[in-house]
Amino acid sequence: MADKVVEKPVGNPMKFPYTFSAKIAQFPLKHYIKNQWIWRYYFLAFGLSIPVFYKISKLANSPGNKKAWAESQAKEHAEHH
Repeated sequence: MADKVVEKPVGNPMKFPYTFSAKIAQFPLKHYIKNQWIWRYYFLAFGLSIPVFYKISKLANSPGNKKAWAESQAKEHAEHH
């Protein structure tokens, strides 16, 4: 088997990356993750909001609510025709 050869990148990064791929390659993502509050609290907020959305969905899809919605839609349909 051949030994793996690790090559260094050729040249320096562009002073102003004008292509989209160069902009992505030079974007300081690690800095943003470390220094911005949104990254720290995003997953916490997402986890805490799941039960709230579950309760809202359960209330909205209850049999009584579905029956009331169907009645209002039937009434509205009857008024238009």
